[in-house]
Amino acid sequence: MAAPGPLSPPTWLERLFGRAVDPRNPQTYRSLALVALMAWVGLGADGLSSSCYGPEHAFLVLHEHGLPSLGVVLVLMVALTVGVISASYAQVIEQFPSGGGGYGVTTKLLGKLPGAVCGSALVVDYVLTVAISVASGVDQLFSLTPGGGHSLRVWAGLLGIAMLVLLNLEGVKESVRVLLPVFLAFVVTHVFTILYAIFSARGNLLSLPADFPSDLERGTSSLGVWGVALLLLRAYSLGGGTYTGIEAVANGAQILAHPRAKTGKRTMLYMAVSLAFTAGGLLLAFVLTRVVPDGTGSRTLNAVLLQDLYGGWPLGRTVVFIILLTEAALLFVAAQAGFVAGPRVLANMAVDRWVPHNLANLSDRLVVQNGVVFMGASAGLLLLVTRGSVGILVVMYAINVFIVFSLTQLGMCRLWLRNRGPHWRKKFAINGVGLLLTLLILVSTTVLKFAQGAWVTLAITAGVVGLCLAIHRHYLRVGKMLHRLNALVQGFELEPEAKEPGKMEPEAPTAVFFVTRYGGLGIHALLTAQRMFPGHFRNFVFVSVGVIDFDQFKGAEQVEHLLTATRGEADRYVTRMRKLGYHAEALVDVSTDPLDRIEEFSVEVSKRYPRAVFFGGNLIFAQSGFLMRILHAQSVFEIQRRLQFRGLQMMILPVRVF
Repeated sequence: MAAPGPLSPPTWLERLFGRAVDPRNPQTYRSLALVALMAWVGLGADGLSSSCYGPEHAFLVLHEHGLPSLGVVLVLMVALTVGVISASYAQVIEQFPSGGGGYGVTTKLLGKLPGAVCGSALVVDYVLTVAISVASGVDQLFSLTPGGGHSLRVWAGLLGIAMLVLLNLEGVKESVRVLLPVFLAFVVTHVFTILYAIFSARGNLLSLPADFPSDLERGTSSLGVWGVALLLLRAYSLGGGTYTGIEAVANGAQILAHPRAKTGKRTMLYMAVSLAFTAGGLLLAFVLTRVVPDGTGSRTLNAVLLQDLYGGWPLGRTVVFIILLTEAALLFVAAQAGFVAGPRVLANMAVDRWVPHNLANLSDRLVVQNGVVFMGASAGLLLLVTRGSVGILVVMYAINVFIVFSLTQLGMCRLWLRNRGPHWRKKFAINGVGLLLTLLILVSTTVLKFAQGAWVTLAITAGVVGLCLAIHRHYLRVGKMLHRLNALVQGFELEPEAKEPGKMEPEAPTAVFFVTRYGGLGIHALLTAQRMFPGHFRNFVFVSVGVIDFDQFKGAEQVEHLLTATRGEADRYVTRMRKLGYHAEALVDVSTDPLDRIEEFSVEVSKRYPRAVFFGGNLIFAQSGFLMRILHAQSVFEIQRRLQFRGLQMMILPVRVF
């Protein structure tokens, strides 16, 4: 392996995103891991930000019926639900500290098909996380402008998504550091606002024990007991957006600092306490201050509350502006969870062949680059289609969140029933109650909002599941074909008459093969080249660069194992050709971008063997098109283009796939 040369001047991409990160350096993984506080920002902001829109949708249901004091029941239900779901996901992190969250739990405990459903729902969920967070953040910002600036909201949202894509391409930890001050500003301002609201409305707080029975009696007289119960259930369900984002820590656990289980559980505690206090506190503030929604629809309920609280202050407008600015900024921070956890779900599904393989690729900053771009593009499209309507997006959002919640809780319940270890009843009870609560919200939201957007989410998710099944079936068919192709190995493995290895002849014709593993595709290319040029080549060089993708991105030790395995596969070709009396050698490395390293190796070989001809095998399908190019990168054509540009000769040897 060639020793690395001096650092070249940084390219414009490196100036924008920073230099490549060394995946073999153990310090790299420690520097990228998030401690609990940073994880609370990067992953927990999604849950905390839901307090900017979830409590509002729950309270408005009661306000429409003139029963605002019943919101106290919702405050208790919010605290209970946040506590139960957080505790259940803490158990998920404890059992699955390497990440995967709902997708990993469902796949391992319920099966591959339920796992595909959960993964599809999660992907749609994280696209909606980005879309609703940005749309709601834009709403908060434009609440400060005269008339609400409706015509510019969608474009402002698209600009915000583009900025977040660029920020996340630089790296997770870098993006979290940028957003940390925004997160802390939100926490401080909203803790103060909630406490100030309770203090300023302390008279209403003291009269609440009398107001609540009065409103309850008035409600039962007009709606009946079951009518009030259904009203509370409707408010509770439509406020289901409050609990979205709790699962993000479990889904992104692989980026947490070691010990991951301990860091993850601590992060869950931070998130649970902050979300229960903020969401429950804002609901209580709505009830106590008897806030009245803005009839024009240009201001959020939070904006109205802030104006009521601080409007009479000497610098009241400035205070309102600052707090709304922190809300808007936090909602943009919350979109970060979609860019952190979403691409990792896609990468896990790519490893299991539910989505295209290239969604597991890492950039040289060790970021799941294709996944980040996919999340941003999909969220932008959704923002355009819905015209940035938070009312539509929050219904769509809640549906998929609770599909994932329910499947995850069901999987954990099955785990405790099968493995009845210490305290299994307590653990089963936590996940069991979580399952009942999440199913209740899922069914209620689907029924109540089916015509208002729930059916759209179900249709989109069903379409994604169908697409995943088709992709998986295609990869299985190709895998079977390659398995048949591997039968070539048996014939190639017949023990040849051992000869002395040939000596290196730099001026003799040399065949250079790009191989991945010792198998049918590489052997097919080798035999085809020998059949086309019988007895022509005297030297054989095998170039193999292992891909450091998401599946291998677990630590420097894992990368070294990949390098050892890649070298072992290439050495099998070398050993075989030496037994046939040829000079053979291998050039081996691992990289997040194998094409660059292959090009470097090729230039090195061409200098040592001026008469080298390069060969690469490629799968050829009966039908080709855009979808096939996505499913199979066919990078051999890019290698050929690069080498031909350098004046080197390369032949692509086709392998037909029927």
